[in-house]
Amino acid sequence: FFWQGPRGRCRPARRRMAGTSDLDRQIEQLRRCEYIKEAEVKALCAKAREILVEESNVQRVDAPVTICGDIHGQFYDLKELFKVGGDVPDANYLFMGDFVDRGYYSVETFLLLLALKVRYPKRVTLIRGNHESRQITQVYGFYDECLKKYGNTAVWRACVDVFDCLCLSAVVDNSVLCVHGGLSPSLDTIDQIQDLHRVQEPPHEGPMCDLMWSDPDDDIQGWGISARGAGYVFGPDIADQFLYANHLELIARSHQLAMEGYKYFFGQLLVTVWSAPNYCYRCGNVAAILELDEHLNKNFKIFEAAPQDQRGVPAKKPAPDYFL
Repeated sequence: FFWQGPRGRCRPARRRMAGTSDLDRQIEQLRRCEYIKEAEVKALCAKAREILVEESNVQRVDAPVTICGDIHGQFYDLKELFKVGGDVPDANYLFMGDFVDRGYYSVETFLLLLALKVRYPKRVTLIRGNHESRQITQVYGFYDECLKKYGNTAVWRACVDVFDCLCLSAVVDNSVLCVHGGLSPSLDTIDQIQDLHRVQEPPHEGPMCDLMWSDPDDDIQGWGISARGAGYVFGPDIADQFLYANHLELIARSHQLAMEGYKYFFGQLLVTVWSAPNYCYRCGNVAAILELDEHLNKNFKIFEAAPQDQRGVPAKKPAPDYFL
């Protein structure tokens, strides 16, 4: 048996198996919070782009699946999430973006999720959040972390090229829309989301921006100006109209800290799922994941931050680079 290699060459199938074993080794290394070599990152990112670019702007996902919110580089809390929800490939996961920034381990967090996506592409769905951008990551930590850990910007550049390929949203069993932020006044239908050109740095305004930045607001009707400076706030009438027009039952999103791990808006038309416990290592919140079974029954699982003795926290003042 042969498979088609790069540039059309046929290669023996055992080469592919060797690639899988390399990937499994990298996954185990990343699970120990050890970052992988620069060359391995570049190869992983290249393979991930091949897979992701074939996905839709609105990726179709089958239940059962576990829906997760922001992670923000809190690697040891991601390990807690997998303890509560089960490991890949035993469980299917849909992550709604913001894998990086603010936490200490954005590199290991994003690369682990990306490696799991490449290894088990049908079991892991990754949606783009507002932090999966060149501009935002240069301000909130991921860029600096890549520079510190690898000594150059090559890994950051490889990762942000992957960001451009991430899908914008997902629909579970034609019933639950999953998106990082919220809705857009420019988008009335799922088909309009499908028509967007997504392989780019997110614009500062417009429908792609809105999907990553908008927030629900129980206290308004229609659309309002967002204090974030990007996206909009929207009321229950907007959510109700979108769900009705698209034959959907629920909007699941992240993007906003929920102290109890999740928070319903508009009755139960929309739910925020937040998966970074003790956000920024100081907010004191719990985190949640949302399990949907094959009948779309909902089960929220709440979890707390990893115990202090099980997490590595870098020194407040890292040693100068010349000592490393």
